[in-house]
Amino acid sequence: MISVIIPAYNATKTIGACLKSVFAQSYKDIEVIIVNDGSTDDLNSALLCVTGKFVVYEQDNQGAPAARNFGFKQSHGESVIFLDADIIMNPKMLEKLHLALKADPEAAFAYSSFYWGWKKFKLWLFSYEKLKEMPYIHTSALIRREVFPGFDIGIKKFQDWDLFLTIAENDGKGVFIAEPLFKVTAKGTMSSWLPSFVYRLPFLRFRAKDKYLEAKEIIRKKHRI
Repeated sequence: MISVIIPAYNATKTIGACLKSVFAQSYKDIEVIIVNDGSTDDLNSALLCVTGKFVVYEQDNQGAPAARNFGFKQSHGESVIFLDADIIMNPKMLEKLHLALKADPEAAFAYSSFYWGWKKFKLWLFSYEKLKEMPYIHTSALIRREVFPGFDIGIKKFQDWDLFLTIAENDGKGVFIAEPLFKVTAKGTMSSWLPSFVYRLPFLRFRAKDKYLEAKEIIRKKHRI
């Protein structure tokens, strides 16, 4: 079974489409766990319109890393995938990631290319050296339960980079699918994963950029890279 864990904070505009794509998966052996991270909008009303079996847990606002960790503790799947509430999955996403892991018993996780709004992100084969240089694996990878170390709740940005560096430091490798298997809805609630191309926009001036750059340095020091 695959556990699909979705942290949600003020996600009424995107959660419906996200869940619709989850329940349209060709791979059916799943459990769906939503963690309402102290939303101030009417998330539960938005969920009433969703057809499919899922469970919702409530917690005070603690941030996505803590919400993901809480969801993991409630899960039972042999593998887990963390979806932000603004993600739309390809109907074959779980099936293809599952088969990729099954075909490579030594792999700790499986990941794919994806779309962020209009932009297609073609990623690379797994390389620990490349990963130390830059974050290029999205949070929405399929991870074997036994290798998941938990998210560091002290890191507010680039949590996925920190996570996969930690897995790699424990000899975990990833298996890559070149096909884009999901889309981040950039016009919705922004995913916690901010593509690196955003930093290169010369006209960009916003407070969040500084927070991401600060987090980048924290992670480099933590992993000594």
